[in-house]
Formats: sequence, C-alpha cells, structure tokens
Amino acid sequence: MTEKLDIDHLRQWIGRSTEATDIVTAQLVMGLRATLFQEVGEPKKGDAAPFTVHWCLAQPVFPMSMLGPDGHPTRGGFLPPVPLPRRMWAGGEIEFLQPLRVGDESTRTSRIADVQVKSGSTGTLCFVSVEHSISSPRGVAIRERQDIVYREMTSSAPAGGKAPPPPPKAQHRETHVSDPVLLFRYSALTFNGHRIHYDRDYVTKVEGYPGLIFHGPLQAALIIEMAAKLRGGKAPKKFTYRGLQPLFEGTEFSINANDSGESMELWTANAEGQPTMKGTAVW
Repeated sequence: MTEKLDIDHLRQWIGRSTEATDIVTAQLVMGLRATLFQEVGEPKKGDAAPFTVHWCLAQPVFPMSMLGPDGHPTRGGFLPPVPLPRRMWAGGEIEFLQPLRVGDESTRTSRIADVQVKSGSTGTLCFVSVEHSISSPRGVAIRERQDIVYREMTSSAPAGGKAPPPPPKAQHRETHVSDPVLLFRYSALTFNGHRIHYDRDYVTKVEGYPGLIFHGPLQAALIIEMAAKLRGGKAPKKFTYRGLQPLFEGTEFSINANDSGESMELWTANAEGQPTMKGTAVW
C-alpha cells in the first residue's frame, strides 16, 4: 500500500539546490556517439560533444546500501521523498546556448522549481520540476527544465485511455531497433540504476510492463540529434518535449520530423507507428 502523499511536506523541497562538476572526456563522447547511432570517430580536445552529453555528466553516486528496490536511490535528499513507486521522466524543455566540448570542465547547478499533484487514469500523479543550468569555461551552455512524474503501482501496466489518433505522416524518418544492449549502454553512460531499463524480471513481474522500457532521455537525445542534422548540424535554440507512452525493447522504432521552416515537429514512434514521445524544436 502506498504511503499517504503529503503535498505540503513535499513542497518544502521547492527552492533546494545542488551543484556538481564533471569533465567531458573523449571516451564519453565516443560511447555516446556509438549509442546515438553516430560515427564514433576519434574525438580530440575541443571537438563538440553530442548535444545531450550533459545527461551523462556528474550523475549522483550512491553506495549500494542506499539504493531502493527499483535501483534508484532511496527517496529524499535533493529530490523530495515522493512515496509513489513508479518514477519516469515526463518531459521538459532545453535551451542550447553553446556546445560542450571534449576537455571541458562542466558544472551543473540544479534547483527544485515546483511540486504538483494531479489525478490521472492510473491514479495519483506527482510531478516534480527541476531546473538545471550547465556551464563550461566559456559560460552557460545549456538551460533545462526536467519534469519527473511519480505514479502509483498497479497490478498491471498502465492501461491506455481512448484510442490514439492516427500517426502523422513524416517528411523525414529513421528507423532503429530498441535492442536491450542499446538500453544497457545508455544506462551505463548515464549511471542510471533504474531496473526498468535492464532487469526484465523486475520490470515484468514487479512493475507489470511487457518488457524493458526505452529511456525517455535517450528518445529525446535521438530526436535532438536528428533535428540538428536536418538543420546542417545546428542545435535548436529551444526544444520542448513530453512522453506519451512507453517504448519497449525488442521492437523497431522510428525517429520522425516535419519541418515547417520556423519550427520542427519531432517524435519517436513504436513499431505500430504510434508516437511515444513528441517534441517541438525552434531555431
């Protein structure tokens, strides 16, 4: 049974902040390029890293004794101790000001911006918004808001509501397979111990999903790289995105884009063509 959610207590975390530093290494850039289906190459000092390399930097490190049953650190600390067992990224917004480069010492300053409780088809939802500022020796490189959603545990995977609308037709499309090795590599690059991405027994028997779950940040990273590729390698000034439904292992998925000139609509979709994440990029 889920512990009662005390929103007044959780909102006391608003305004809390933390800071961490890390270095963009050539090895990290090679690993991320490989995971994002890019040419690995031999990155040298000063070379630009993939646009979302900051999600691999300065991740919190906790001893095994401080991890919960889902592989995440036990609740509390910087993030509020939301007593709902399922946790995922719901979406966010990123502003790209300048690239991070191999050799950069990067500093991330993070702040809890908001905590809200809502009701959804799966029960109680708690949204925690976190603001990040990532800087390099040249100044602020990225500003970001991440929206994290916590949900109740149900006896089965969340049921869909009304039938999704027909998938849009894409001007640009790439397809890949959500191989378990791909998911493992991204978990390793981001030091993400969340068991839903690599522990099939846990995700199917405890959380009730049909298979391993594709990372939301990995979908967003692939979308952003595609958007930049379609604009001659230039990152969008702003990218806003939200998750729509889980994407699972072992299936083909696609990265899609429709370019209107002023902005670009982008999405990932499962093998049936149903969007799993949707985003908008502007330059």
